[in-house]
Amino acid sequence: MDLIRKNNGSINILKRVFKYVLPYKGRLAGGVFSMMVHAFLTVFFIKVFQDLLETIISDISAGEEGITQLTFIALFMILIYFLKGIAYYGQNYLVSYVSQKSIKDMRDELYSHLQNLSLSFYSKNKTGDILSRVTNDVSQLENSMINTTVGTVDKTFTLIGGIGYLVYLNYRLTIFLLLILPLITYVMTKFNVKLKRVSRRVQVKIANVSDVLQETLSAVRVVKSFGREEYEFDRFSSENQANFRAKMKKTQYGAILTPLVEFIAAIAFTAILWFGGYEVMKGRMRASELIAFFTLLITISDPLRSLTKLSKRLQQLFASAERVFEIMDTESVLRENDENKIVLNNVDGEIVYDNVTFAYNRNEIVLKDINLTASPGEVIALVGHSGAGKTTMVDLIPRFYDPVKGRMRLDGHDLKDIKIDSLRSFIGIVPQETILFSGTLRDNIAYGDLNAADEQIHEAAKSANAHDFIMKFPDGYDTVVGERGVGLSGGQKQRISIARAILKDPKILILDEATSSLDAESEALVQEALDHLMQNRTTFIIAHRLSTIKNADNIVVLENGEIVEQGSHRELLNKNGKYASLYQGQFIEK
Repeated sequence: MDLIRKNNGSINILKRVFKYVLPYKGRLAGGVFSMMVHAFLTVFFIKVFQDLLETIISDISAGEEGITQLTFIALFMILIYFLKGIAYYGQNYLVSYVSQKSIKDMRDELYSHLQNLSLSFYSKNKTGDILSRVTNDVSQLENSMINTTVGTVDKTFTLIGGIGYLVYLNYRLTIFLLLILPLITYVMTKFNVKLKRVSRRVQVKIANVSDVLQETLSAVRVVKSFGREEYEFDRFSSENQANFRAKMKKTQYGAILTPLVEFIAAIAFTAILWFGGYEVMKGRMRASELIAFFTLLITISDPLRSLTKLSKRLQQLFASAERVFEIMDTESVLRENDENKIVLNNVDGEIVYDNVTFAYNRNEIVLKDINLTASPGEVIALVGHSGAGKTTMVDLIPRFYDPVKGRMRLDGHDLKDIKIDSLRSFIGIVPQETILFSGTLRDNIAYGDLNAADEQIHEAAKSANAHDFIMKFPDGYDTVVGERGVGLSGGQKQRISIARAILKDPKILILDEATSSLDAESEALVQEALDHLMQNRTTFIIAHRLSTIKNADNIVVLENGEIVEQGSHRELLNKNGKYASLYQGQFIEK
């Protein structure tokens, strides 16, 4: 039963892979036809070679006529090789085109699917493992597809044609060859399961290496500040060693399989040599036939050897495809209502939390029975200790997550009824950790509106207090910044982020502790830019420094995922409750 399930799983994987090949079936058919021609010419060459031998042996003392025939056959052999070359080019080019185009489509679909998965997927999966599946596994799948397709079809045609001609030459000799094939098949089958298991283990270990590498490189400043270079090296070396062991185990199986099959084939070859010589001595076979038989046997031994290696390639294909399809089969927890996808043309900006409860995991409630209304243009500040649920609360607005209970509404519409792209087009976010992309400062600001003109980009930068420092760079807006904004200070990166949000011109704004990590001078510039950005927008502020939210219309105090207080700054101070305690604590510390 286990074997049946494994075979069914392999067949299903091949069907899914073939789905990407199907759009290019015309080129694939051309490639297969080229393989058939190549295989036919390979076997046919042996027939012409046999005729050449017959001509030499039987007409060795012939005159000009025999030499003419010999020359004609020799030239014909050259023509066959020329045509074989054309067929070889055709099969490799066409199959490679189909394979690489199919893999491109698969990688596009995989990337698109990753973009549409919710944040919960990324919180549960390591970035290094995801990267490994998109790069290493897909590349391995590409190589396996090309090698498997070309190798399987071409070698199979050559092997079938060769065995057919061997039977024609001498069926008794051929029996010796056919008797050995079941043994080779048995050996390959025994190794298949082990090769598949070890191939998958190799891919997992490569992913682990990528994960450690990604983590340490992205946090290199922390690593160096704590002097943990040796610790991280040991961690990387450990994963690298595990990867080495897995690869060597895979190499070991491959190294055993090939010589084992060759040894079995050598026994068959020796037996055929003995029996063939016996047949010639008895006069039941011509010497030219025996030479042609062995030439053909040598010719088909390469396809036979290749088919043993194809078993390994197939297991690599299955192992890589399984890891790729695991991601594709992951469904986003965010579902759009197919019956009522609302596309918003404009919004007023009223956000309502209606008895909202949320949990990342079933038994870990993060928000409980949240009821809150943000009127259009109102500024809502969320305060509370770390882990109180502030970021989670604002993450529900752009539907990074959905409540497990209750409803979120925008202008009276349930967020689940609104098309996600339409909803997020009216929301701007300025996070605490500013993310900039490799490219120019202009490109990073224009991320807020890809169709914005230079004048609009400049105006957004001026409103964000970013224009002056940008113009101090020799290349101005064409200044290239490194990944994650390397080369800019924290305040400069934050103002670029604000300019990006201003350019988007969102109706709803989320500021996630946007000034918490800045020095006093940078904070003042950023706060001035934020004040400009918040005008006439429904704004949610996650506040680290309570002094920055005194003018908020409504300050919401969260504790253990529940709203414990809300009101204006003065009202909450007069209550002398949780907010007053937090505020006075910061004041005393200062």
